[in-house]
Amino acid sequence: MDWPQERDRRTLTEFFADDPDRLEALTLEAAGLYFDWSKTHLTPDLIGQFKKLAEARGFAAARDALFAGKVVNLSEDRPAEHTAERGEGAPDSVARDRSFHNRMRALIDAIEAGALGEIRHVLHIGIGGSALGPDLLFDALGRDSDRYDVAVVSNVDGAALEEATRNFDPAATLLVVASKTFTTTETMLNAASALSWMAEAGVEDPYGQVVALTANPSKAMEWGVDETRILPFAESVGGRYSLWSSIGFPAALALGWDAFESLLEGAAEMDRHFRLTPPDRNAPMLAAFVDLLYTQLRGCETRAVFAYDERLRLLPPYLQQLEMESNGKRVTQHGQPLAWPSAAITWGGVGTDAQHAVFQLLHQGTHLVPVEFLASVEPGHGWDEAHHQTLLTNCFAQGAALMAGKASDDPQRAYPGDRPSSTILLDRLDPASLGALIAFYEHRVFTNAVLLEINPFDQFGVELGKAIAKAIETEGTEGFDISTQALIGRAFG
Repeated sequence: MDWPQERDRRTLTEFFADDPDRLEALTLEAAGLYFDWSKTHLTPDLIGQFKKLAEARGFAAARDALFAGKVVNLSEDRPAEHTAERGEGAPDSVARDRSFHNRMRALIDAIEAGALGEIRHVLHIGIGGSALGPDLLFDALGRDSDRYDVAVVSNVDGAALEEATRNFDPAATLLVVASKTFTTTETMLNAASALSWMAEAGVEDPYGQVVALTANPSKAMEWGVDETRILPFAESVGGRYSLWSSIGFPAALALGWDAFESLLEGAAEMDRHFRLTPPDRNAPMLAAFVDLLYTQLRGCETRAVFAYDERLRLLPPYLQQLEMESNGKRVTQHGQPLAWPSAAITWGGVGTDAQHAVFQLLHQGTHLVPVEFLASVEPGHGWDEAHHQTLLTNCFAQGAALMAGKASDDPQRAYPGDRPSSTILLDRLDPASLGALIAFYEHRVFTNAVLLEINPFDQFGVELGKAIAKAIETEGTEGFDISTQALIGRAFG
């Protein structure tokens, strides 16, 4: 089937003027979130065309396969079972993951009871999905928590470890090592250095304060972690979809088990919405239709996400991995070259800071950039309500200004308008709403992938550079280009 065609080129302002029901048609509520796509160029005609495209691509069957635990990651011949972590998957997989969660809770209970000594600090070491998810959860939900001090280290730069451990007492630190394979170069180097830091400080048994989060328990035991402190997760759970698994352990420990369960239930509610709701009222599907409208029909190469909530400052980098590592592909899931653009480049920041940094380009630049705003109706602080009112009015004003623009006789002061934005409002930012929000983005990525005919569950593109780095370390510079040789020579002598 050919791609949908945008047959209606009216402006956003004209859409509203011509259709009094536009707002109702393009807004919906699901799992405690309110979605507004009315300021995009999506139309009933385009929704109908995208629905036909979804039918032609076998979307319903692909979605059923995802939730049934069937093989959907063709290149690695495995299912993608992150929804089973939330209780929405194949019964056997749900039971397996529930047992993993029970094991995690038992370890948390033991730590709280003092089984590993007086733990006050948690040093979580991972990279990619093994770090971005836990970091997002704790930064968004744990700012008022006094249970444990948590630091997440992903960068192999020693400055990151130095900063994280500066105020930690090694004897009171729980070292959490998160790696699906337990062979990730950066993670294992950081973990070894953290162990040395503990030993040099006089900790008698550093390994006794280590918890491993992995899909390869035997490798963790080989590294020295006691089996009782290894929290496994399924090989079928991809890294960037893994915060629902034992990878979420530091957040569950620091926030409390009730918060973690609420996170899972919020995601499960979005799972049910995605699985059971018709396309024209289905939040992840409508969001994907908007994505494809701008990447495929209007040639937009980027998509900007701005969180008007300081607690969601880590959401844009989290989405960068989720969206670009999943759908940043150049071939179909069957290995054929793509005949259309794949994922947009995801970028963004935090409002109102971003207004004074990048919004000049969004309002008056030559690039058309679809913008997504996120905000919480309820403030996340106890300061004067004027702060939150100003924050939200700025958020809503930016969307209005992007759409309406402003004419002027002075070209420097003219705003063209007709620039699209969508808005996601949370009633409040809590574990359930954050779980629903993250699950929404996961299903949006999946919908895009099915319609693009690509596999969102592998990530071979991250391997080549790492392999070359290892070759340089073990074999030297022979065989590399002259520029690379010169850089290595200048850096290492």
